[in-house]
Amino acid sequence: MGRGSTSRSAGAFRAPLLAVLAAVLTVAGCAADGSRAARAPSPSADSPSPQVTSDVDLCTSIVSHWSREVLDGRGYGDYQSMGMSGGQYDILREVVDAARAARRQGERDIGPLMERQAREGCAAWYRSGGPGEGPWR
Repeated sequence: MGRGSTSRSAGAFRAPLLAVLAAVLTVAGCAADGSRAARAPSPSADSPSPQVTSDVDLCTSIVSHWSREVLDGRGYGDYQSMGMSGGQYDILREVVDAARAARRQGERDIGPLMERQAREGCAAWYRSGGPGEGPWR
C-alpha cells in the first residue's frame, strides 16, 4: 500500500467525522456563527415544571422491568449490568420468587403482583435508608 492510499483513507474517515462533530456542536448551541437558532428555547414562566421521579418510583420501575425479564428467561449478567444496586437486586429476587410461586399455583396475570411487590420492597428499602455507603448497596 502506498502513501497516497493511506492519505485517501484518512481523508475518507475525516469527512464523516467532521460532519458529525459539526452537527453535534450545532445542536449543542455551539454553532460557528454564534447563532442561538439551534438551541432549545428557554422555558417561559407559563411552562410547567419538569416532573421529578422519586427514588421509590425509579426503584420500582427498574425492579419491575428486570423482574419480568428474569421471570421470562431474558435477564442477563449480574445486577450491575442491569443498572441495579445490590439492594434493588435483593428486591428483584424476592419479587421473582413470589411470581414463580404464584405461577405454580395457577395464577396467570402476575404483573400486578410483581408491580405491587416491587413497590412495597422499594418503599421499605428507602424507608430504612436506601443505598448505603457503597455503590453496590
